[in-house]
Amino acid sequence: LLAFVVEDSPVIQENLIAALEEMAPVKVVGTAVDQSGALTWLSDDGNRCDIAIIDIFLRQGSGMGVLRALHAAGAPFERVVLTNYATADIRRQCLALGASAVFDKSGEIDALVDHCVARASRPA
Repeated sequence: LLAFVVEDSPVIQENLIAALEEMAPVKVVGTAVDQSGALTWLSDDGNRCDIAIIDIFLRQGSGMGVLRALHAAGAPFERVVLTNYATADIRRQCLALGASAVFDKSGEIDALVDHCVARASRPA
């Protein structure tokens, strides 16, 4: 499962990549710390991922902006959100913008890993 991670905290990004690559059949193929970097990588035809893992609050722009642009473009890969602000309202907004799931950083990293394991075992 090829993953792209949009996360502005270097510590969280590093720990997330380590957890995903160690505990799930995931290879992180790219990262971004802001909305424009994420959209530049994700819209490049030379880059490919199966899943984008997106934080909501970024250095510049937002994960909502990333989701909105990918949704409008009909991006062919799965989008999930990993945030510290997984309120009912944020979850609803993310799902409306095409995210397949929303995970809370403080308590649902295992659920994200499980999601990636399940996703990798499904036929493409």
